[in-house]
Amino acid sequence: MSKNKNLDLSKVEQLYTDNIRKFGNKAESVGWGTQEKQDLRFLKLLSVVAQRESSFSVNELGCGYGELVKYCARNAFELGEYFGYDISEEMLNNAKVYLADFENINLFKSSNLSTMADYTIASGIFNVRFDNGMQDWEEHIKSTLKDMFEHSKKGIAFNLLTKYVDFEADNLYYADPSYYFDFCKSELSKKVNLLHDYPLYEWTITVFK
Repeated sequence: MSKNKNLDLSKVEQLYTDNIRKFGNKAESVGWGTQEKQDLRFLKLLSVVAQRESSFSVNELGCGYGELVKYCARNAFELGEYFGYDISEEMLNNAKVYLADFENINLFKSSNLSTMADYTIASGIFNVRFDNGMQDWEEHIKSTLKDMFEHSKKGIAFNLLTKYVDFEADNLYYADPSYYFDFCKSELSKKVNLLHDYPLYEWTITVFK
């Protein structure tokens, strides 16, 4: 599932499979706690979209049950085509039913992109590290960001838990925003925004072509 042979995403896959069975199509199943928090994350991530009223396409890595599609519909984003990727078969099965009324929905069981889109978005996919080594995990994040950028015509957006917390859970990864800002600025594009001003223990970066 990952290009890094040292990386094991099986526990991550099992976590979200268990969650969707337990919670169903709710924010809790993708680790976001409440709908309000999930919507705030989407708002920050979709700041990468230049014009919401013009039709655009999206790759979403870690699409879960597909709530991003419904968020776009509720908030007048003209999402023309959607490519959702997830490593949990259960999540994808739920997404197929949940998004049955929408057109141009394409779902893939993979952690690697195979489609070009205007934008690529990843929400929360880098937070749960489990037993993976720190160096392997950070290399996985950086290689994934490069892949996202290569498969995007206009830009990418992603979020991570911030290192500016007073408590850290052992199985989670807390990231230094300045480290990833520098990586994106030096390896991907000169056009980078860091959003760390909203009331969650995380940050969002948008990168433009």
